[in-house]
Amino acid sequence: MIHMQTTRELPSLKYRPRRLRQTAALRGMLRETELNAHDFIYPLFVRHGSGRTEIRSMPGVFQLSVDEAVGAAQSAGELGVSAVILFGIPAEKDPIGLENFAPDGIVQQAARAIKQHLPEMIVVTDVCLCEYTDHGHCGLLITGEHHHQHLPEGYVLNDETLEILANVAVSHAESGADMVAPSGMMDGMVAAIRSGLDGAGFEHTPILSYAVKYASSFYGPFREAAEGAPKFGDRKSHQMDPANVREALREAALDIEEGADMLMVKPALAYLDVIRAVKEAYPELPLAAYNVSGEYAMIKAAAANGWLDEAKVTLETLTAIKRAGADLIITYHALDAARWLKQI
Repeated sequence: MIHMQTTRELPSLKYRPRRLRQTAALRGMLRETELNAHDFIYPLFVRHGSGRTEIRSMPGVFQLSVDEAVGAAQSAGELGVSAVILFGIPAEKDPIGLENFAPDGIVQQAARAIKQHLPEMIVVTDVCLCEYTDHGHCGLLITGEHHHQHLPEGYVLNDETLEILANVAVSHAESGADMVAPSGMMDGMVAAIRSGLDGAGFEHTPILSYAVKYASSFYGPFREAAEGAPKFGDRKSHQMDPANVREALREAALDIEEGADMLMVKPALAYLDVIRAVKEAYPELPLAAYNVSGEYAMIKAAAANGWLDEAKVTLETLTAIKRAGADLIITYHALDAARWLKQI
């Protein structure tokens, strides 16, 4: 038989943290970070045609026709998710990405349809070129037509791309988008878009800037979903080095100065320290974090193999992102997470 010493023989413990963890009611009353469906923005991949096609590397996520996108947005709203972000897959691609700012472009069609059927749903639109260009990069490239003596062939042109991004943002606003989210990491993109929106009479349309976007390996499944992988090279000349955090604060400061209304850090899970740093530096601005496709796919794969409890791990992950400082989370888990939160 094991004889236990009595607590009378131990030093007096004035504070015992376990006292406040004894019951679910106590733990709930003292919980510091509360996750709810209003924290989520649900990504939708929209394409021409009809029906839906599941994305192989992202179980439960689909390329959607416009009517299917409306249905997905409605499901989100019924679960308490109040915002979606649209990514478009064009009918044709070209060096500039002409459909990106066409009145009948796929994102424009989807934005109009969702706002018509669900006027209270917040529609955010991604503003970039990569899904629309035949080369898969985020801007115009140096070619024979756009020659630059100091830069190599295939380099992404910065200033020449800004006008296109502004045109895209205006086109989205004209189609009913409530907010535009430039993701290309071009220098000066927020200022160019703000100027374009204001000049077109959309001074009240906010900008959610992908201010801190890293050249991450976690984007693989997204590039399959959006059909936007670069045909050559990579995006390290404009997206950030994963090793840097001080640079993130500088990027955020520049976008704030240019007129960003909200900031974003992307990815989220491997960059919780960056989320915290940005939030502490700029607490007055709402901060979003993008729980990206690779983060989603890892949980899905582990759950499919029975290695993790999908619901518990997902909610723990999303809570960690919010605890780090995110006010909003763009996540493919949004609908499932909203359902699971109702069951707690």
